[in-house]
Amino acid sequence: MSDSSTPFSDVCAILSDLWLNYRDDDEFKDFIEYNDIGLPLSYAVANGIAEANDLGANLILETWNLFLEALGIDDTGFDNLDDLLDSNDMPID
Repeated sequence: MSDSSTPFSDVCAILSDLWLNYRDDDEFKDFIEYNDIGLPLSYAVANGIAEANDLGANLILETWNLFLEALGIDDTGFDNLDDLLDSNDMPID
């Protein structure tokens, strides 16, 4: 399904965390508005509300890849959003 070093369940949890906790942050505003399907879908999958079929998984992974690209980092395997943001020296509130 993916070349991601981060397991799909962690990808969903990280994107879900981003959507829940940073959707009002000006730094992520454009990204969150653009990914208005992938982020809530990640939340639904991470919280057991929905299961991702192939199309849903592809949307989530596309959102993931866009997020990494926007931050300018490679997927080296992340456990959580703090871990990912720390790897890019982004301040976490």
